[in-house]
Amino acid sequence: MEEIVLSIRASLLENASEQAQESGQRYFKETTKMYGMKTAVVNRIAKQHLVTIRQAKLNKSEIFAICDQLWSSGYIEESFVACIFSESLHKLYQVEDFEVFAKWVENDVSNWASCDTLCNHTVGDLVTIYPELTERLLMWTQSDNRWVKRAAAVSLIVPARKGLFLPVILQIANELLLDQDDMVQKGYGWMLKAASEAHQTEVFDFVMSRRAVMPRTALRYAIEKMPRELKDQAMAKPVAV
Repeated sequence: MEEIVLSIRASLLENASEQAQESGQRYFKETTKMYGMKTAVVNRIAKQHLVTIRQAKLNKSEIFAICDQLWSSGYIEESFVACIFSESLHKLYQVEDFEVFAKWVENDVSNWASCDTLCNHTVGDLVTIYPELTERLLMWTQSDNRWVKRAAAVSLIVPARKGLFLPVILQIANELLLDQDDMVQKGYGWMLKAASEAHQTEVFDFVMSRRAVMPRTALRYAIEKMPRELKDQAMAKPVAV
């Protein structure tokens, strides 16, 4: 397994670009460790090594161990490779795998891109298979870690588009409602926007009942896909009582 990790890192280093690194850093407020390359290149490298992993017939635990090493490096591209590896195992997911994914979210995620890549698919797929895990997402809303709180919301983006988990989505949004971190606001606003595709009325009512206190960043995200007349109502200045 160590050879595979070293091979992945060698491939990433071979494709690294200082220009891409400087360009990529502009997407993040915080300093982010990166080799510097387009996402398509990372995906190609990950898929090439996924073939090697399958040929070696590594089991789920062994693949997760590789992911652990990749996550621990702090490099965003290595986190993307780890996400592709973990997502490739979705047919083998078991409820206890949440502990593995939670460890990455709580200890290793350090930027919005790694957070969203892991949670949109790996965590989101697991929660869809085991809906009882939404309780764990609710617990994440109480974290002091901005990325854990964002993860609570963005893990439900894909399920939300399918019309799933509306009560939990609204509960998570309510728990994060007054959070002052823009990364958290954008996360739960995005979740509400996704939920509005199947539940426009419910999401609109949620926004309207809280728009006096809801941060404008979250509100704008939440109503982005709604008709103009609903957007105008939501953005209008609340009338003082």
